[in-house]
Amino acid sequence: MRRFLEAGLYLVTSQSMSRGRTTLEIVRAALDGGVKLIQLREKNLCAREIVRLGMKVRKLTEKAGALLIINDRLDVAMAVGADGIHLGQDDLPVAGAREIAPDLIIGASTHSVEEAVEAQKQGASYVNIGPIFPTRTKKWDKDFLGLDGLRRMSSAVSIPFTVMGGIKKHHIPELLSAGARIIAVVTAITAADDPERAARELMDLMAG
Repeated sequence: MRRFLEAGLYLVTSQSMSRGRTTLEIVRAALDGGVKLIQLREKNLCAREIVRLGMKVRKLTEKAGALLIINDRLDVAMAVGADGIHLGQDDLPVAGAREIAPDLIIGASTHSVEEAVEAQKQGASYVNIGPIFPTRTKKWDKDFLGLDGLRRMSSAVSIPFTVMGGIKKHHIPELLSAGARIIAVVTAITAADDPERAARELMDLMAG
């Protein structure tokens, strides 16, 4: 968790939003740009495919000294030797994941104060607060949280939190001002003309 808290920028992969480039290409570019925290999130792949890809990504993150989190699938996270698992509201409950894998970093997607508090109660290592801004990576028919929602939810929990949802480079200063310290992005890197440069620029903004 120390390394997690120090990472700053959190890349969440999506091959469907990588402009024809592979997830491995995007991960390599992000790592070269200084990213130290990667979530493998490829919902269109079957378990066998995600394990195969996850093992390749694991080798890259280990070489770069970065953490690897697997989205949704605890079995995949354990199979590839990942550092953690990130669970949605419809996935395995946090408490169940904690019982099975007590040493993993366990994150939980939360969209309200109630969900964040419950995830903390069940033993989550961190909660993700979002979606903050309008986004193409998640189907959403409710109000976006915005900075006020971020402040409201983050003040309700004592564990670390990440933020996600429609975040672009120009949002970084206001998110930092609102208390965010770990910022998750998808297309700000995956869809960039130059993913390595985009990652480096985002890392520089976080450091600032």
